[in-house]
Amino acid sequence: MRQPSEARALRPLPSLIFASRWLQLPLYLGLIVAQGIYVWLFWQELYHLLLAAFGNASALEHVLDAVTVAGVERPGKLTETVIMLVVLGLIDVVMISNLLIMVIVGGYETFVSRMHLEEHPDQPEWLSHVNASVLKVKLATAIIGISSIHLLKTFINAAAYDEKTLVAQTAIHITFLLSAMAIAYSDRLMAHAAPQRPGNH
Repeated sequence: MRQPSEARALRPLPSLIFASRWLQLPLYLGLIVAQGIYVWLFWQELYHLLLAAFGNASALEHVLDAVTVAGVERPGKLTETVIMLVVLGLIDVVMISNLLIMVIVGGYETFVSRMHLEEHPDQPEWLSHVNASVLKVKLATAIIGISSIHLLKTFINAAAYDEKTLVAQTAIHITFLLSAMAIAYSDRLMAHAAPQRPGNH
């Protein structure tokens, strides 16, 4: 058994190691900056869509550059398909932004420091029981949603892609789906096994 003086001598090192979690703070601040860039991108694309809807030629050119594929004939006006592709792009930005929020808030709460939001009326429902496993499953689910949007955009514009590209994107999406299911299943097994471990009685 260590003497009390020996235990005190070891305290600075564990304290330093534990304090090193604050090195992640600049990473989360950087993600907040990335979130701001996504907000700016969203409003920029929405602005060009509105101008194109009112007949602005340069805005229409910008919109078509964003959604059409090289080598495919471009429409001369704002069509329903073009609008749908732009809106899906905006939804994609929103979903990535949601993913960023989950990583920033959930990651900070789990790995850096408590935020003490228990009494806050706007506390996210999932944050009350967040841990590394829950965050991992939610991130996997968000990635599936983002992949679904990209796949839908590809299918809407399927004539612009060859069969190999369509099959590859579908296979990638199925891989994401299977990976998320495997993560959720393994976490469920671990949750059921946890009460049987020694010391958890």
